Amino acid sequence: MPPPLILDPASLDLSGVIADQEAIRRANPHRGDMEHLTAIVYMDTKEHVIAGYKDVRPDEFWAAGHFPNYPLLPGVIQCETAAQLLSYYAVVNNVSPGALLGLGGLDEARFRGPVRPGDRLLVIGKGIRVHRRQTLFDAQGFVNNNLVFECRVMGVPIAGLDTMKPTGTG
Repeated sequence: MPPPLILDPASLDLSGVIADQEAIRRANPHRGDMEHLTAIVYMDTKEHVIAGYKDVRPDEFWAAGHFPNYPLLPGVIQCETAAQLLSYYAVVNNVSPGALLGLGGLDEARFRGPVRPGDRLLVIGKGIRVHRRQTLFDAQGFVNNNLVFECRVMGVPIAGLDTMKPTGTG
């Protein structure tokens, strides 16, 4: 049975971008093929809820081989997108000062529908535990307001964010 919604995706204004790709790049060091967030559209720091999306493109590295003639966004990339969203939340809210929130683990991942090139994957996360040493977020992904994946993401601080010098802009 699907979990309760963190936030009704239909209630979000996806045109109300609060952080574009350049703003995301200032918080997250991912570049090139590993950049999976297009925009942040919602953030509630009192409830620890954040929403952002990935515009899934047909020219992404996985599209030709997963699967030929029927490309599907791999689940691991859906989870990585959630992790990047939650890392953004932690960095801009100074959860672990001077550190990037790195992926420490995934639990309870379920994939409930296809995500294909041309889709906009909306990811909504809610902090269950937001702490400088370990952060847990529940994440849900939607395409056209339909739940397509869910997981629990554990983030752990990786020291040295202030010394990371990303190369290129992807």
